Amino acid sequence: MARDFTSVGVVGLGTMGAGIVEVFARNGVDVVAVEVSEDALERGRAILTGSTDRAVAKGKLAEADRDALLSRVRFAVGLDALHAVDLVIEAVPEHLDLKQRIFAELDRVCKPEAILATNTSSLSVTEISVATSRPNQVIGIHFFNPAPVMKLVEVVRTVVTSTDVVADVEALCKRLGKVDVTISDRAGFIANALLFGYLNHAVGMFEAHYATREDIDAAMKLGCGLPMGPLALMDLIGLDTAYEILDTMYRRGGRDRRHAPVPLIKQMVTAGLLGRKSGRGFYTYERPGSPVVVPDEQTPAATEAALADGDRALAKVGVVGSGTMATGIIEVFAKAGYEVVSVTRGAEKSARVFEAVKTSLNKGVVRGKLSEADRDAALGRINWSATLDHLADVDLVVEAVVEELSVKKALFASLDEICKPGVVLATTTSSLPVIDVAMATQRPADVVGLHFFNPAPLMPLVEIVETIRTSAETTATARAVCAALGKTGVVCGDRSGFIVNALLFPYLNDAVKMLEASYSTADDIDHAMKLGCGYPMGPFELLDVVGLDVSLAIQRELYLELREPGFAPAPLLEHLVTAGYLGRKSGRGFRDHTRR
Repeated sequence: MARDFTSVGVVGLGTMGAGIVEVFARNGVDVVAVEVSEDALERGRAILTGSTDRAVAKGKLAEADRDALLSRVRFAVGLDALHAVDLVIEAVPEHLDLKQRIFAELDRVCKPEAILATNTSSLSVTEISVATSRPNQVIGIHFFNPAPVMKLVEVVRTVVTSTDVVADVEALCKRLGKVDVTISDRAGFIANALLFGYLNHAVGMFEAHYATREDIDAAMKLGCGLPMGPLALMDLIGLDTAYEILDTMYRRGGRDRRHAPVPLIKQMVTAGLLGRKSGRGFYTYERPGSPVVVPDEQTPAATEAALADGDRALAKVGVVGSGTMATGIIEVFAKAGYEVVSVTRGAEKSARVFEAVKTSLNKGVVRGKLSEADRDAALGRINWSATLDHLADVDLVVEAVVEELSVKKALFASLDEICKPGVVLATTTSSLPVIDVAMATQRPADVVGLHFFNPAPLMPLVEIVETIRTSAETTATARAVCAALGKTGVVCGDRSGFIVNALLFPYLNDAVKMLEASYSTADDIDHAMKLGCGYPMGPFELLDVVGLDVSLAIQRELYLELREPGFAPAPLLEHLVTAGYLGRKSGRGFRDHTRR
């Protein structure tokens, strides 16, 4: 039988601590909420009442339930108030010496059978536990912010934590309606170890002026379906908090350079630019604590003005290729009113592309997203060809052929001879250097990357990839085209992975390394990222969808170009690909899909 926790103490009533108090009180548990001073206690009380009042206003909590919830909470100054509780959860700032002092005092104050827990997100639970005479009764219970809403709890056991204590805490999580993942004491645990490497990389991308803050955030939201962009998320977490977590993980996690805080983070913390809580971080907010972003000196000029700056008028577009991506791009342009010339290698391939486009448009009609007249008009704008010569009078060519550099270079050399002067030549490559393709022509200023995401008719993002030879006029034209297609175009330099893949695949690779080290299971890692970070898919779900062979190829390209040791492909990923376990398309990847 699991222990019945009737009273719980919470130490520290900041946003996280007050949220934890609310979680327990919502579930009928009496809570003793403790702070260091009366002022701090009142701030914690205000956070709790503000949260519950908002829940009432939104209809998510009845007034009577709110009043009952608040009646279960007793506020007190000083740890002596916790002498009779069954469990204490500490939620003070992430400083090891502070936590150790608190745990030493809790060890003195609390009854012998009480469990002592820390909500630390990055510090060593083991180092905290040795400040007590009962390390076997110390455990990590890592809630995620906002605690009343987020379903995940990481239960962190040390090498000496009692199995009964672990079982009791797991049962308590279920009683609270949370999903728990139980893991050992390692820097960052699951979610932060994977999340903060990605966030740090995004800050480095911004620091290097590779892309704007808006484009980096838009790319990850629209390209990966994430709830927030990485820089906006850093502002929400707090740059000081993020710095402490990264620094701790770097020192405790084998000094992996991926977790070495980007210098810009420390500079911003020193300057008091902490994010939302200070009113300014990567973005500027209308006041400290507000989520409302206001324009500042880095805010881009009005979209219309930017697009009108030198772009070329386009009416006719050529699309070269016959695969899924080419088919989707043809549909996108035709629906947007452009005349399209589709060029494939033969009449049979053209027929297949025609049927695929027609089928997709028909689905739009069935779903009520497209009228029959619009479908017929879109199909009527497409001309089918098996020769590149029919691209002689187009205004834009989009190449979507196989991802082999030699094939693309040969194609662009042919387009250079066939197309009229001033035509924008675009490649949809997701991993190859655009400059290599551009230099196969005599007009590299007119060459740009237009990286559509699959499926092109649905995905709202296009990465506009500038080389060092791409003209400003060509980039402006690419922006205007994306806007005309109803897409969000984000501009970045010609570097392996561009924005999305450069941030996404190292995170996926880190997840594989975590599994490879037997730190956790694929299911628990997926749960952690979906429930703890709001990701639409866990890393292993996503890898199986993308294809392990595709993922490995992209990771290899990133490693070869950037030479970052942390980007080296995980051996487990290479072994699975060698064994033919490629994900859903082969029936097996990280999971067996033949039984589903």
